[in-house]
This record gives sequence, C-alpha cells and structure tokens, in this order.
Amino acid sequence: MLQCIFLLSDSGEVMLEKQLTGHRVDRSICDWFWEQTVSQADSTKLPPVIASPTHYIFQITREGITFLACTQVEMPPLMGIEFLCRVADVLSDYLGGLNEDVIKDNFVIVYELLDEMIDNGFPLTTEPNILREMIALPNIVSKVLGVVTGNSSNVSNTLPGATASCVPWRSTEPKHANNEVYVDLLEEMDAVINRDGILVKCEIYGEVEVNSHLSGLPDLTLSFANPSILNDVRFHPCVRFRPWESNNILSFVPPDGQFKLMSYRVKKLRSTPIYVKPQLTSDAGTCRLSVLVGIRSDPGKTIDSVTVQFQLPPCILSANLSSNHGTVSILANKTCSWSIGRIPKDKAPSLSGTLTLETGMERLHVFPTFQVGFRIMGVALSGLQIDTLDIKNLPSRPYKGFRALTQAGQYEVRS
Repeated sequence: MLQCIFLLSDSGEVMLEKQLTGHRVDRSICDWFWEQTVSQADSTKLPPVIASPTHYIFQITREGITFLACTQVEMPPLMGIEFLCRVADVLSDYLGGLNEDVIKDNFVIVYELLDEMIDNGFPLTTEPNILREMIALPNIVSKVLGVVTGNSSNVSNTLPGATASCVPWRSTEPKHANNEVYVDLLEEMDAVINRDGILVKCEIYGEVEVNSHLSGLPDLTLSFANPSILNDVRFHPCVRFRPWESNNILSFVPPDGQFKLMSYRVKKLRSTPIYVKPQLTSDAGTCRLSVLVGIRSDPGKTIDSVTVQFQLPPCILSANLSSNHGTVSILANKTCSWSIGRIPKDKAPSLSGTLTLETGMERLHVFPTFQVGFRIMGVALSGLQIDTLDIKNLPSRPYKGFRALTQAGQYEVRS
C-alpha cells in the first residue's frame, strides 16, 4: 500500500504532493532523498527502492521529472515501481510530454488522474483508454471554459463503459465499421565501442505496440518464430501469463485503441549495422580529425537518418571541419553535429578537418566520445519475427498489419 506520491523537478523542488492514506508523509523525506541524489556521482545508478530512516522510497525518473512513492508497510517492490511507470506513461500521454512547465500548467488534470488511478494506496484504474473516458484530455477550449465558469474539473459525469464489462481494460461491446489490428515492433539498440574498435556492449530494448480496432470481445493469440531470444519480458495486464509460461504464446483480449502489449530485452548481440571509425592525431598545437562511417552488415533495408555528434574538448579554440556527404554544424556549446542522412552505397561518408588547441598545449589529452544515431524501417535488428496472429470471436475477417522499426539508443563510439 502506497502512502503518498511526490513529483520532483530536476532541481529537487516538490512540484506536486498527493497523500493517499490517513498517514501523512512529511515533505522532509524529499529533502533526504535529494541529498542522496546529490551525493551520488551518477544519479541514474540510484536503486529503484531506497530505505530511508522512516519509509521505503520507490523512485523513477522520466524526462527530468522524478516520481517518488513512499510506504511503511510490506509490499511487492515491483508493484510500486510498475505503478510509478504507469503514472509516468499516462501523464506523458495526456500532457504530450513531461517537463516542469507542463506539470505546473496542468495541476488539476494530474490530481484528477491520480485520484482515479489509485484508491487508498492501492492501484485502481490504470488503463489509458479507460481513463480517457473518465477525464477529458486538456485543450484550450476546456481551459477557457474553466476560467469563465469557474469549474476546472475535467471528470466526466458518466461512468466509462468498462465498468459494465467483464474485462476492466475494455469497453462494453465496442463497434467498428472496419475491423483491423496493427502490430509494431519498435526497437532501440544500445552499444558501446571502445577506442580499439571492439564491441564492449550491444543490447536491444524493444516494445510490441498494438493498435486494435476490433468489435465485440475478440480473443487474440500472437506467437513469435524465435521467442527464445527474449529476456526480461514485461507484459500488459491483458496478457494471460500461463500460455506464455508454457508455450511462449501471447494470449490476450486487447484494449480498444493503441497500447503497449509487451516490452523485452535482447542481450549479447555480436554486431552493429553501421561502423564509425574516428582517428585523432595531434602535434604542435593542432589536432587532425578524421571520421569514417559505413555499413557493417546489410540489414536488408535502407539505413537512413544517420547522425554523428560529439562534444569538442574545452581546450579546443576553433574547428575547421568538412564532409563529403551530409552537413556539418558546430553549436554554441561546442557540440559538433554531422547529419549524414541516408548512407549511399557507392561511397563511405567521411568527416575530416583540423582542431586548434589552446596556446601552450602541444597535444590533445581529452578525447571526445561520438554519439551515433540511425533509423532502419522495416527491420527488427534483434531478429525477432512474428509468426502468427490469430483472432477469434469476430463475425468477419479483420485486416492485420505488421511493421518494424529499429533506431539507435545510447550508441557510443570512444576515440
């Protein structure tokens, strides 16, 4: 049972406080937590569950906003973390993103959402599709009416259709003129390549997103051709766990609309789709830079939207860089951005030029780390493949669509 929820800004300010039970948690616990964060060199390495002198604290960070939940009673740790993740997802969906200004401009909606999502410390309604029927999305018209009428509430006067349904995340007998369902495989590749060109880390974090517009109460079964490669799977509440545990099959009654069916991780990949080879040599106060980018292994689709960024060391006074493909720009904070776009097949894009060091420095002692971005449509680099999608309890045959997208996450090349 959670006793309170706090939302903290990136400076540690308490932007929102929601007491959930009769036991009131003092804000001083946020000061104690922020002291632990400041004392930690890398705040991302803080454990998700922290024992304070008086409470257990669950914490996650999304887009600079820290979500804290406190309890003094025994409860499954994953329940607290999972609920905070769901709160962050719902707020991001409702508000179109998360930042300090957005939270402060939509206090009323945030409080109304928390009122519906948790009751006396226990999760209640967490499905975004059902919440949209209960609480209207923020817009300019509702804000103007709230100022004119003095009524700032966005809560509907009627109960959502799911209250009469046997499935709590689905409305009662929704009807669609065209029955269709779309399944998307969205993956992000995280990789670290050291200065010797050796692949130190390569993992893929993926999600299976479903956009369902099916009438009635359909029963779906989704199977993969190679489910054994998946690690650390996480499911939507609609997934029946026993079929997955026994046969690695996803059996579920979907919510109406778009939702995340599952997330997963694929570990220990042996190669990346592109290579980035930086070379730096310095002597007599000048540093020569050369970066070569190319396709390592053909993924079967075109690699587009390729970018390479790196931070110039503070000792660099000026830079003269050019490329044979794409555009190069140097921002005010000394960030060099090379937008390559689509990699051509007839030549490897290259960036070269000279960097001028500070007076008195002969050689460069701090070497930059290159951040690589790319996008590949139509391919899941993990190798995950959808085998079949069966749909039951429908009067007519629905349309089924499948897509895949892989993009770079934290892709680092060290020089």
